[in-house]
Amino acid sequence: MSDASESRANGSLSFDLTLRPWIPVLRQDGTQDELSLREVFAQADSLRRIVGDVPTQEFALLRLLLAVAHDALNGPRDTEDWAQLWADNDCFAPVPGYFDAHLGRFDLLHPRTPFFQVADLRTARDEVFSLNRIVADVPNGEPFFTSRMPAVDRLGFAEAARWVVHAHAYDTSGIKTGTVGDARAKNGKVYPLGVGWAGTLGGVFVEGNTLRETLLLNLVAADTTGLRIDGDDRPAWRREPCGPAAAANRHPSGVRDLYSWQTRRLRLHFDEAGVHGVVLGYGDPLTAHNLHTREPMTAWRRSKAQEKKRGEALVYLPREHDPSRAVWRGLSSLIAEREVAGQGAEAASSLRPGILEWVARLVTEGELPRGFLIRTRVVGAVYGTQQSVIDEIVNDHLSMAVLLLHRQDREYAQQAIDAVGDAEQAVAVLGDLATDLARAAGTQTEGPRSRARERGFAALDGPYRIWLSRLADAVDPGEQRTLWRRQTHRIISRLSERLLAEAGDAAWEGRIVATPKGAVWFNSAYAQGWFRHRLGDALGLLDSSGAETGEQQLPGADSAAEAGAGFPAERARS
Repeated sequence: MSDASESRANGSLSFDLTLRPWIPVLRQDGTQDELSLREVFAQADSLRRIVGDVPTQEFALLRLLLAVAHDALNGPRDTEDWAQLWADNDCFAPVPGYFDAHLGRFDLLHPRTPFFQVADLRTARDEVFSLNRIVADVPNGEPFFTSRMPAVDRLGFAEAARWVVHAHAYDTSGIKTGTVGDARAKNGKVYPLGVGWAGTLGGVFVEGNTLRETLLLNLVAADTTGLRIDGDDRPAWRREPCGPAAAANRHPSGVRDLYSWQTRRLRLHFDEAGVHGVVLGYGDPLTAHNLHTREPMTAWRRSKAQEKKRGEALVYLPREHDPSRAVWRGLSSLIAEREVAGQGAEAASSLRPGILEWVARLVTEGELPRGFLIRTRVVGAVYGTQQSVIDEIVNDHLSMAVLLLHRQDREYAQQAIDAVGDAEQAVAVLGDLATDLARAAGTQTEGPRSRARERGFAALDGPYRIWLSRLADAVDPGEQRTLWRRQTHRIISRLSERLLAEAGDAAWEGRIVATPKGAVWFNSAYAQGWFRHRLGDALGLLDSSGAETGEQQLPGADSAAEAGAGFPAERARS
C-alpha cells in the first residue's frame, strides 16, 4: 500500500494506523517490511521483531503494542490466564474487534481526535516548526552527522507516526514554545519539565523467538507481586482527548496508562503529500521517584540522597544505562533476586526489572521450561547539555536461559553473577600491569590503564556471552565457573603479552621507583612477575605453593576473544 493518505466522505484526509502500514518489522526469513497495527498482531508468529528507525523507537513501539494487547485481551489476570494465551496460537484474535471499537482514535490525521495529538494545538503566533523537533536522529542545531542534513523538510505519514510515538517516549527537555490554553506558558515559553517518560528509564524487555513470544513474555499479569495495576487502568485512546494544558493531579493507573502516557502535546501539519511541520509542547509531567510499583521495564536503584532531600523513608529511581558498560557487566541488576528485608533490616539497594520478576515467576511456576532461551534487551537514551539533546543511544542484548531467573534454584544465577566479578577482577589486574609498565617507562599512567581495561573487557565480551548462553546445559554450574576463570586467565594473559611487547625498550630497561617498602628497580620483568601473581590470585588459580594452575579452554570462546581483543564492544550510538 502507498504511504499517501486517504480521504473521508467529508473530504478530510485520513491515515488509519490500524489499516495502513507504518510499523517496520523483521520477518523470520530476514526480510524487512512495514505493517499496519492489525497486520502486526495477525502475523506476529511469523515476525522476528520490530525494527524501528532507531533502537529507542523500537522500545516505544513495543510499549504501544503491549498497551493494545493488555487492553484488547483485558489481561492477563494471572499465570493461568497467561498460560492459556501462550498455548493459543490465535491468542490475538480479539484485537481486530478492539480496533473496530476505537477506530477514530487510531487515525493520525483525524480532525478531532488525531492519534497521540491535540486537535487545533497552536501557539499564540500560529507558528509551525521544523520536523527536526521530533526526529531524534537530527540534533537541533547540530545536524553534522546525519544523512538528513540540514533539516527534515517533509515526512511520509508512516514515518511521522513513528516519530510521534517516539516523541512522547523520548523527547528532550529544554525550553519549549508555549501553546494557547497552557497555563504553564510564561511570555510564550514553557521552561524545562524533563524528558519523555521512557527517556528516564534504563529500558529492559525480554525477546522470544518471535514477536508473538516477545509480546506475551512482556505481558505481565494483573496479580504480579510488587506491581500495582488499578481496575480502571486504560490507555490514552480510551481516555478523553487531551487539551493543551496538563491534566490535573494525574498519576498512572497501570501499565496500559504508563505505556501510552502523553508526556507531550503535539500537532502535525500536513497536506496530501505528507507531513511538513509540527507544534510540540509539554504534556503531562511524571515524577520518576518511587514508580517501581507501576513501571516494570527498568531496574531501580535506591537513592539515599533523594530520601534526605525529599524527607521520605525510601526513594527508588530508575537505573539508567551506562553506554560505556556492556550489559553483561551489569548482570546482577538484571537477574539478582529482590532482597526481602525483614523487620528492622535495610531495604534493598536495587530492584531488578519487574519484567524479569514476571518471567522469573513463569519459570518458577513451571509455565516456561528451564532450558527456554530468552534475549534480555536493554535500550536507553543518554541525554546531554541539560537534557536538551540525545548524545547516545544504548542498545545491547544478552542471551540466557530462563533457568537463571528460577527463584528456587539460584546456584546458576549466582555463578553467572560471580563470573562477571571474575572478569572485573582480571581486567583490574590488567590495568595494574599497564600502570606498572608506564611507571617503569617513566610515562603517565592513567591513559594506558584506561586503554588496557577497555581492551580487557572487549576481549572478554564475546566469550562471556557464549559461556552464559551455555550455562543452563551444564550439570554442575560450579565446574563451569572454574572453566570460565581459566579461560579468563588465558585471555587476559594473552593481552598482557601484547602490553609487554608494546611497552618498548624504556620499560624493559626500567628505572628506580619509590614504593611504600622503599626504592625498587622497576622494569617490565618486575611488572610481569607481579601481574602473574595478581591474576592467579584474583581468579583463584594459585596452588598451595603460589604457582599458577593449568588452564582448560572453553569451546568456541577463542575466536570470540580474538575478535574482541583490542577493540571496544560495539554500541549503538546516536
